[in-house]
Amino acid sequence: PPFPLSGATVYYAGPTPAPQGMPIGSCGPTTSARMDVYTPRLLDLGLKGMIGKGNRSRAVTEAIRRDGAVYFCAVGGAGALAARCVRAAEVLAFGELGCESVKKLTVKDFPLFVAIDCRGGSLFGESL
Repeated sequence: PPFPLSGATVYYAGPTPAPQGMPIGSCGPTTSARMDVYTPRLLDLGLKGMIGKGNRSRAVTEAIRRDGAVYFCAVGGAGALAARCVRAAEVLAFGELGCESVKKLTVKDFPLFVAIDCRGGSLFGESL
């Protein structure tokens, strides 16, 4: 990958352009299930956390447990609140994609909850 994955957390989001004086625009989560086909491989490469919304497949939940990772959920519809928690946004890869580029976010007090823990426990009622 064109950026380090080992120990990283990925936020599935498509933020809006940054308004004057802010590092990022509204940045609410997108549906994580669309990423499920890629997730086990990313976890194998060292990814340790994911942030998004919605449930994950059984295969992803098993991979999370196997690799000791965590899946966090952010509240959908609260992208403006999430943006206020972002202190910095640095483009790491695919800058030509604009808002869809891969960014490193520095956050403080980012509102999340653990949806699937490193043991496969799930708030969605499908614990392993």
